[in-house]
Amino acid sequence: MKLKNRVLASGAALCAIIAATPAIAGEIDGIVVDSSDTIALQAAQIRIIELDRVANTQRDGSFIFADVPAGTYTLEASYIGAPTQTLRVDVPETGRVRADFALGGDNASEILVMGQGANQASALSRKRASDVVSDVITRDAIGQFPDQNVAESLRRLPGVNVLNDQGEGRFVSVRGLDPDLISTSVNGVSLPSPESDVRSVALDVISSDIIESVEVKKSLTPDMDADTIGASVEIKTTSAFDRQKSYVSIKGEGSYNDYSDKLTPKGSIDFSTRLGENFGVTGGLSYYKREFETDNIEADDWTEEDGLIYSEEVQYRDYDVERERISGTLNFDARLSDSTSLYLRSLFSQFDDQEYRRRTTFKLGDAMVSGSGKQVVFSDTDPSDPDAEPEVEVERDIKDRFERQRIRSLSFGGETDTGDWHAEYSVSWAKSTEKESGSVDTAKFEHKFSDEGVDVGFDYSDPRKPLYSIISAPDSFYDPATYGLDDLELTALSDAEDEEYAGQFDLGRSFATDTGEFTVQAGFKGRWRQKSYDKRAEFYEKDDFTLADVEGEQTYRLIDIAPVASYHGATEYLDANMDDFDFNSVDTDFDSNAEDYTIDEDIMAGYLLGRWDSATLRVIGGVRYEHTSNDINGNEVLLVEEGGQLPDGSEAGDDTVLVTPVNYKRKYGHWLPSLNLRYSPEDNLVFRLAGYRSLVRPKLSKLAPRFSVEENDDGERDGEFGNPNLKPYEAWNFDASAEYYMSSNGALTAAVFYKDVKNFIVDTIQEEDSWLGIDFDEASIPMNGDSAKIYGLELGFSQQFNMLPAPFDGLITQLNYTYTNATGDVPTDGDMNDLREIMLPSTSKHTMNATIGYDKGPVSLRLSGTYRDKYLDELGDVAEEDRYVDDHFQLDLSAKYRLNRNIQFFYEWVNINNAKYFAYNNFASQRNLYQYEEYNWTMKFGAKVTF
Repeated sequence: MKLKNRVLASGAALCAIIAATPAIAGEIDGIVVDSSDTIALQAAQIRIIELDRVANTQRDGSFIFADVPAGTYTLEASYIGAPTQTLRVDVPETGRVRADFALGGDNASEILVMGQGANQASALSRKRASDVVSDVITRDAIGQFPDQNVAESLRRLPGVNVLNDQGEGRFVSVRGLDPDLISTSVNGVSLPSPESDVRSVALDVISSDIIESVEVKKSLTPDMDADTIGASVEIKTTSAFDRQKSYVSIKGEGSYNDYSDKLTPKGSIDFSTRLGENFGVTGGLSYYKREFETDNIEADDWTEEDGLIYSEEVQYRDYDVERERISGTLNFDARLSDSTSLYLRSLFSQFDDQEYRRRTTFKLGDAMVSGSGKQVVFSDTDPSDPDAEPEVEVERDIKDRFERQRIRSLSFGGETDTGDWHAEYSVSWAKSTEKESGSVDTAKFEHKFSDEGVDVGFDYSDPRKPLYSIISAPDSFYDPATYGLDDLELTALSDAEDEEYAGQFDLGRSFATDTGEFTVQAGFKGRWRQKSYDKRAEFYEKDDFTLADVEGEQTYRLIDIAPVASYHGATEYLDANMDDFDFNSVDTDFDSNAEDYTIDEDIMAGYLLGRWDSATLRVIGGVRYEHTSNDINGNEVLLVEEGGQLPDGSEAGDDTVLVTPVNYKRKYGHWLPSLNLRYSPEDNLVFRLAGYRSLVRPKLSKLAPRFSVEENDDGERDGEFGNPNLKPYEAWNFDASAEYYMSSNGALTAAVFYKDVKNFIVDTIQEEDSWLGIDFDEASIPMNGDSAKIYGLELGFSQQFNMLPAPFDGLITQLNYTYTNATGDVPTDGDMNDLREIMLPSTSKHTMNATIGYDKGPVSLRLSGTYRDKYLDELGDVAEEDRYVDDHFQLDLSAKYRLNRNIQFFYEWVNINNAKYFAYNNFASQRNLYQYEEYNWTMKFGAKVTF
């Protein structure tokens, strides 16, 4: 309640500006729309030629010039893809004159309203008008993105790499930086993360059907939150003032995945209406269900012996997944006067993930090893040594997990623009949650074969798919009754919550001169955030529970991994026989307390900037100050094995878990200067230069004082610690770009960038030391490391070839390439005194995207190819154990046919070439499997009706 009161008090103070009286002398205002009067054109450039003054239209198409001397002037309106228009106006000594533009001519519907050309024209216009280095994707007037998934659309922008999960784009990496170094907002509201251990937000949680645009801002101005190093991803939902006319869209879609052989539904409704000239409502609701399968192989603990290179653990994973997403938005917009407008924006998104995973695991570390070349045999007998006891351990387990993520946000605000004075104000609330309860994760059945005549052969000739064959084995190898329960882990509760309140106020004063306009602006923003994680994991045992009690059928295609468990068998068996299970209280108490934490993070920010605008030059410079305070709570959890020494000096009679609450408080502040220059010697040519300082606060999960220690009966103590003293990442960032906009709908762009990142956070392994008063023999601790350097180049080309003769005038293309070099120093084997240079995680040195489309009349076709080369995914103890993800190239096709202005049919073919996922290490100077996945292609088809 305290947080709410603080925000509401800030909001009350802001509302006073609404009563400001508009200026009445020497003003020109107006609106820019397409000539069919369907949509407002955001980012159209309006120029008073005689005064060399420029303004860009807002999202409702409006613009205003204040302090215009009396006289006759020529106004020029330009927008990418549309012919430039001019208009003569007479400005009186006092009062306001109106100047409206309708751009696009007779072809406005085709070039500015619907289709790929409209998407491109809108995106390029916003890029050209932007104050910062940025890239944009937008939807057209009938609510269509070029791609059905926002993450997939972002993947096609320069410098952007989207990390996949189960074959679907989720997290965004920009310019080679980890997704946790990217900030995400919706309608200006910073989105908290629903997941317990990261700050980043997965973009597949929010449906593209309710989004109007996504802008990736790669440089910062003082009025922006400074909590990003890679980029600020700004998502905007629709506004009623985006359009001139009411609009309703209903879409129905079916999705078929070749692997799962299932057809799943998707549907949405999207609307916008004005209730009079000055009030409007817009919203949407989207539902999507996706059922798919993934065949996976994972290997670990690679070793070399007698010239044989093999893995001591190989897992064959059979995933069957059902995902449901419901997203909705409802927005209200009102104009109280010519100078003041207000808005209320709301967002709700729910993402359900039901995952069934059957896994067959071979643990071969104690087996007898023989073979030659790429053929390796593991045996549970050693004929040369009768006293030896080699062992082949086989585990067969099932995970039956249901997880629900929710994201909610609500914001109220507005702006007042009197010409000379400009104010923006808002209060907001956002909450994200991830909850899991009653999931079996996992039920593990095992059998350790020893001297039973088991010989298992592994063929490593294909580094992506090491497959096994049973050379000899008793019947018991295939008998599910042979595999008894090792343990069953029940996630009784996994509850992550992340909630933030915020209030913001910005006030600026503009001064017109003979050569341009100078603005002084200042503002304040407060953010009050709380993130918590509460986990209860329960462990059960039952000696007579075997795989035969829950046997099912596999859907795995790469090899026969039977016998396997059924989807629900373990869960149903536990529910029916709970009283017969033995409860493992020690493991339950340890795991249930080791991960819990609560963190309050309050950020108070203020800034001052100056802005100069003329027809050719725009300069924005200033400084921002952000003060951060944390109140951090966690647990010190100590497990002492039977016979070990307790903290009071006595001996533990049984395995004992001791839990001690821990609290830390800290405060720190940062001055963050920035400068952005935009120089446009001609309307179609823009040069940019930017320098700024920014920061990213540590992952809250690493910051949390979660100290877990296991002490054996010999007194050896192994630990895993959080670090409440972690410093934020700090970065100096520099950007330069050149943009040439063609007379038709197209552009050539080039950009270079450099980042110097301090306090990079790495996980270290430390030995025989003490951490915050806790002694250990070996412990994993996140620490601030050395600096990292990132530099690179971005090139882009886009063009609509409407200057060609028919039928080639429907061609449209987009090409871009990004080179990124991102290096840093990390500990070797966890030793901070022995550093090695790496490419930063999630960094692909080369990324390329190519799209060729055809959009004319009722037909729209689009073939897209996306390529990125390998990237470092995770660090190993040494370089040859680092995990890399292999090159990825994917082809996608979309086709649309517009039956008439109201009805359109569409078809998509995703992952035409069946691009696969392959992660590997370079142990023994060769590629060795860590993870391999296959998904195959997906086809989507449906219809969209608009009114």
